[in-house]
Amino acid sequence: MLWRDGAIVSGTTAPLDLTDRGLTLGDGLFDTALALGGRVAFEAAHIDRLVASAGGLGIPAEPERIREALRALAGQGERLAIRTTLTRGSGPRGLKPPDDPRPTLFATAAPSARSAAFAPLRLWPTPVARNETSPAARLKTLGYLDAVLAAREAAAAGFGEALFCNTRGHVACAGTGNLFALFGQSLVTPPLTDGVLAGIVRAEILGLAAGCGLRAEERSLSLPEWRAAEAVVLTNSLRLLAPVTAIGDTAFASARHPAVARLSAALTASVAEACGVASDVVA
Repeated sequence: MLWRDGAIVSGTTAPLDLTDRGLTLGDGLFDTALALGGRVAFEAAHIDRLVASAGGLGIPAEPERIREALRALAGQGERLAIRTTLTRGSGPRGLKPPDDPRPTLFATAAPSARSAAFAPLRLWPTPVARNETSPAARLKTLGYLDAVLAAREAAAAGFGEALFCNTRGHVACAGTGNLFALFGQSLVTPPLTDGVLAGIVRAEILGLAAGCGLRAEERSLSLPEWRAAEAVVLTNSLRLLAPVTAIGDTAFASARHPAVARLSAALTASVAEACGVASDVVA
């Protein structure tokens, strides 16, 4: 289903201006959120990030309008993935943004499989490098071709996701999520300066770590250092916290690690509270 101009319509087809810069240049942003029982998990954080990212790009964004879209769609099902898209709007030919942009905002919702939450997966290290010098590396922009091609490569190799290193050889992220590695009581995740998106669930895990007996660190690590971790997990808004069972040919017992179990339980409780549902609804 689709939200556009304050109304919900069936399907996902709507009139589109073929000069919209989101279509012609990838000049825009998107956000993906999980809705359970009619409420969006971590709604304020999703809205704040989208508005802040848009502001950094010079795209006007109205938080109340985004909230309207999220809430309208969240009430359409029990478990939904909601994607909100904001573009700079239409403009003349050329790269220079219009002086008075008129953004396009729309959102779509689709069922989100409960089985995807906390499900283990394997990561394929891609030779495609994450460009940590690009501002776009830290934003959910519409230009996702590197991730698309890496996902195709990972699937062809029999893996669930691609793992990206940046141009300096530090592990940055997965194609659709942030990464954490466990070393004893240290829970390590790459810093944003490594070309990392400020993930909503990433921030939640950083906040929950201490209560799970872990010391959270943002630190650059090479791929060989990640292969030496006790456990690795991927986080995003739909998978929530996925135990990584392999990086290439290196296997991990992440799903059986006690710290991963504690983090999973804490995140489940946090999502349940945010959505006003029972914990067993989350996963």
